Amino acid sequence: MGVFMSTLDSSIVNVALPAIMQDLGVSLQTIEWVVVMYLLTVSSLLLSFGRLSDIKGRRWVYCRGFFMFSLASLICALTENAGWLIAARSLQGIGAAMLMACSQALVVDLFPAPQRGKALGMIGMVVASGLTTGPALGGFLIKTFSWRSIFWINIPIGLAATVLAWFILKGGPGDVARKESFDWSGAVVLVVCLCTFFLALVKALDWGFVSIMTDGLIVISVLCAIWLFVMERRKEHPVFDMSLLKVRLFIFPVFSAVIIFSSLFTIVFLMPFFLVNPVGMPIDRAGYTMAIPFVFLFFVSPVSGAFSDKIGSRGLCTLGMIIMAVSLFFMSRLQASDSFISIAWPMALAGIGTSVFLPPNSNVTMSAVPLDRRGIASATVATARNIGMVIGVAVAGLIFNSVFRSLSGGKSLGIYTSDLEPIFMEAFGYAMTAGCIMAGLGVVVTFLRGPDKRLRNI
Repeated sequence: MGVFMSTLDSSIVNVALPAIMQDLGVSLQTIEWVVVMYLLTVSSLLLSFGRLSDIKGRRWVYCRGFFMFSLASLICALTENAGWLIAARSLQGIGAAMLMACSQALVVDLFPAPQRGKALGMIGMVVASGLTTGPALGGFLIKTFSWRSIFWINIPIGLAATVLAWFILKGGPGDVARKESFDWSGAVVLVVCLCTFFLALVKALDWGFVSIMTDGLIVISVLCAIWLFVMERRKEHPVFDMSLLKVRLFIFPVFSAVIIFSSLFTIVFLMPFFLVNPVGMPIDRAGYTMAIPFVFLFFVSPVSGAFSDKIGSRGLCTLGMIIMAVSLFFMSRLQASDSFISIAWPMALAGIGTSVFLPPNSNVTMSAVPLDRRGIASATVATARNIGMVIGVAVAGLIFNSVFRSLSGGKSLGIYTSDLEPIFMEAFGYAMTAGCIMAGLGVVVTFLRGPDKRLRNI
């Protein structure tokens, strides 16, 4: 329920943005903060809540996350202006971060090593369900009622889940508190470090990659990272255990996760523009087409997870990354005149590659750390996913816009006309090629993790 709610919300809100913008009478530049604020809050707080769950217990953080998410949804539904909506979305991001930070750790705590891959594969099915249900359910609710209904629906589900989780998880492996202090100063520096980094990536296209705002935020982020590294090494109970960086079967899978989500979101970001503009698909059909990769997540993830319990993660994750690279290679050669099948099968490959990769990768990442560090490990995996998404969008946007402006004499893609098709397709091809190169790098990083047979009995 926690995974489904958080993934559903992330996809359902995007569908509602035009309706929210019209109803509240604000500009696109204002309404985009409804998404950006949620992303920044979730990404910046995941590691801190992961560490807090190691101290207070997973149930303590998880149940409060459900309640916070429900309360924030109520505020979102009742708000009458964009400022309050953006603030409520930040509050909703706090609840979502509490849920995401604990989800995988709870699964790994509960299931023995021979069953973890299968269990995490089932979680992959739930992720796919949330991502594919969101646009369809959002469209129905907005058309039938209003955009506020997408927040109202969270409240009864969230409150029911709070009560259920409080009793079901009581006394389980995720309900163990430890006598360790929480590093508040480290948490604050970590939030500033990650928030400035994400904000720079998210807004770099608007501000410019070489601008005072973007570069200033990057400098602040780097300085905070250095300060955090020095400060945390001296503390007995740091917010992030630096010793985890020495664990090969933790750090390599985390980097691999960043790379595969960067590659995937190159596709997620640019494909709608390709389908609607040069191809000329209606917006609803383009939306259904974009669901193709996530449909394969639903079917392939459990199989991949079950196989990883038997053969380990290295081979499956490397294969998944190779499939992703092949998918992007063929996407870089798409033409506007190609048939639907020619477009659909590389997108299917992207979904298959992601599905083959994710459950084994999550399994080995979580199994490689001690029980009392699984909260921070779970949060690190979620943070890696968010970093990959933002990097993928930023890199794809940078390359596409740079090539497009260069070939069009300084124009940007505002109103698409048929004479822009050759320029669009060349810029699109370069961006997809960059995603293919990222996935190729991921093949090397994924293979270098080495074997993980020793983890299967932990």
